[in-house]
Amino acid sequence: MKIGFDAKRAFHNNTGLGNYSRFVMEGLLKYFPKNEYLAYSPPRPRRGSLFDEDLIALKTPPSGVRGLFWRSCFIKNDLQRDGIQLYHGLSNELPFGKMPSGIKTVVTIHDLIFERYPKLYPFFDTLIYKFKFRKACKNADAIVAVSEQTKRDIIDFYGINPAKIHVIYQNCDVAFQEKLNRDFLEKVKEKYQIKKKYILSVGTIIERKNQAMLVAAFHKLNLSNFELILVGGHSTYQDQIEKYIEENQVHQVKILNNMPFQDLPAIYQGAVLFVYPSFFEGFGIPIVEALHSGVPVVAATGSCLEEAGGDGALYANPLQIDDLADKILEVLVNKNLKNQLIEAGQKHIKQFSAERVAKQLDELYRKL
Repeated sequence: MKIGFDAKRAFHNNTGLGNYSRFVMEGLLKYFPKNEYLAYSPPRPRRGSLFDEDLIALKTPPSGVRGLFWRSCFIKNDLQRDGIQLYHGLSNELPFGKMPSGIKTVVTIHDLIFERYPKLYPFFDTLIYKFKFRKACKNADAIVAVSEQTKRDIIDFYGINPAKIHVIYQNCDVAFQEKLNRDFLEKVKEKYQIKKKYILSVGTIIERKNQAMLVAAFHKLNLSNFELILVGGHSTYQDQIEKYIEENQVHQVKILNNMPFQDLPAIYQGAVLFVYPSFFEGFGIPIVEALHSGVPVVAATGSCLEEAGGDGALYANPLQIDDLADKILEVLVNKNLKNQLIEAGQKHIKQFSAERVAKQLDELYRKL
């Protein structure tokens, strides 16, 4: 097969959608190398070993054509010229309008959080997302949803036939799957002045991620021998958390913004517990990162986090501080439970392997 990818995020985004795009492309290149793959991206891409043109051809817009218009409209001419049989939009969108004859389309939808919680997004961004996502779901020959929750949302919000939607999970970066030596873990802890055992939460510091509830639960538990480490990008929501920390003198909480990616695996592996109290997610990759790191998890009920964590986590109501605090304490004081969660987590993450995901995608492509 000759397969094209919307590879903008793979080349230009170092986090979520970029990680997913690279994960898909790397897996297919490794396990199904007989296919021919072409990556379509706006100019000046970030290069890397994955993008060796001996493995995958890089296609950029013609001279004088802006990347936005090319990806949305004019790329269809290039796909037809290049003999593409199937085009996969890896980040929620497809070119507008009807594809040329003979080109099948797949779109991956990661979440519809903006449909459930529109007030969390700028008004015009929400309008654009609604238009793009709905059109992509309607026009695609098949949809990949990254969780059963996202599949339900696509059906509920856009009225799409369930038979058209295929739930195919994803994995985290391989960096979280490699065991690091203790000396390196200690160096990273020293770098960030972490001096006690610590509970970890990773995710952009925004209202939906619910870190304020976690800080309040940690305060309620009065765990003098532990620190709480929050890692993620800054927003005005962080200012509220910092005000709470100061007013209540919860000085064992550290908020670390802009942490380099190379330090993250060590921060995960050094934790005694990972907590992810988010109100709503499309999947929950940080939970998968924690499970690969051999760390037990407490996560929130109410969306898809049970899919990400399986039996490797306990689940608390994200609106109830007592429930969250109780679940955290239960893991910290019960060594047998902690070991059971770690063992169950190792079994659970096998379904997210790159080989399995690549096989599921290749089967879907061939059916189309």
